[in-house]
Amino acid sequence: MLFWRASLLAPACPTWQVQGLGKCRGLQSLKGFAVDKTEMAKIERYMRQTFANHAIRVVGRPKKDDSAEVYIGEEFIGVLFVDDEDGDRSFNFTMAILDTDLED
Repeated sequence: MLFWRASLLAPACPTWQVQGLGKCRGLQSLKGFAVDKTEMAKIERYMRQTFANHAIRVVGRPKKDDSAEVYIGEEFIGVLFVDDEDGDRSFNFTMAILDTDLED
């Protein structure tokens, strides 16, 4: 598996609050550290610039709000998870590469 990690900067928050969208919030307002549309747009823009590919799309998952799916065009390539442990918000992109994908 290939692991890629990107962090979006946010201010330091008191221990009873967590970071989200660049500002401090109470724990109840995040409902399990959800990825919202604004964050997905920021991550999509970052990934498009980083990988020089404007076909990359970050899409919310229908039944989960703690992660998003990543596509290139219509092809699913991986999952983006929120890592909000210790109030240090970051995102983990996980992409599985199967041996059949490597065949010529």
